[in-house]
Amino acid sequence: MRPITLFTGQWADLSFEEICDTASGMGYEGLELATWGKHINPKKAAEDLNYVKEIKNVLKKYNLKTWAISAHLCGQLVGDVLDKRHNGFAPAAVADNYSEMRKWAIREVKYIIKAAKNLDIKIISGFMGSPIWPYWYSFPQTSQEIVDEGFDTIVKRWDPLFDEMDKEGIRFALEVHPTEIAFDYYTFVRLLKAFGNRKTLGMNFDPSHLLWQGIKPHLMIRELPDRVYHVHIKDASVTLDGLTGILGSHIEFGSTKRGWNFRSPGRGSVDFSSVIRELNEIGYDGPLSVEWEDSGMDRIMGATEACAFTKNMNIVPSTSAFDKSLKNE
Repeated sequence: MRPITLFTGQWADLSFEEICDTASGMGYEGLELATWGKHINPKKAAEDLNYVKEIKNVLKKYNLKTWAISAHLCGQLVGDVLDKRHNGFAPAAVADNYSEMRKWAIREVKYIIKAAKNLDIKIISGFMGSPIWPYWYSFPQTSQEIVDEGFDTIVKRWDPLFDEMDKEGIRFALEVHPTEIAFDYYTFVRLLKAFGNRKTLGMNFDPSHLLWQGIKPHLMIRELPDRVYHVHIKDASVTLDGLTGILGSHIEFGSTKRGWNFRSPGRGSVDFSSVIRELNEIGYDGPLSVEWEDSGMDRIMGATEACAFTKNMNIVPSTSAFDKSLKNE
């Protein structure tokens, strides 16, 4: 059975031991480790094996394992056009100094690679940023040359980082997500081509971000079976009522006035049955990592329910045809 893990990114206010205790108590079998807040210090985990041993001991204490470590925030800084919104993703020492912020982010990703090796983790999940996301609407007009330059910039910035991952036997699972260079099926296919289809780059499959764009998420798995490196279990619901808009209207998450919202798994519109069946079809046996985001629900209640929901829908394929016995001997 695929292990059920919890992504700790939305729980970074807790200490590492607190999130381990909490996750174990809710029924999770492991963690997808965030590298911000109070959980894991990437630099320390890259350089101090005693610190790594402490992390492993705490995980063991709570009967937890880890298969993935996150580079979402620093990864975003590597590829984005940086502005004041990004200050919260980096240390205060580089706030508003965007050239230094990007240098910090690149160093941080390198630390995460070394930390992953020391923690025996083979998957880094995360974001890559995008130099062209602000141009998605194409007004003022976005030329194909501008789009080409954006993909070229991402390749230039990330190829050296992928080289470092290759040295350590680690793969990068990009969360295909609005604001990223690859935010849907066609942009992800284009990104793979831009990188020469190198195996370092795959997908952190998250159906919630695909659903509200109008994509049928499970088809991403069917079309790109060899690029599913990690899986998020996160739900969303589209609630267009004639006044609400798909762009969110600059209304905070959780408000019923938004055209869509993230929901606790099982309380939205993602067809998880189809997702699991496609994962079975491709033989995916990695973790199902619950990324719990639902501003309209208590997080302990929601994440506990989400763990049980994910375990229940985590079916394994049959080893025989159901109609095999329908014959006379």
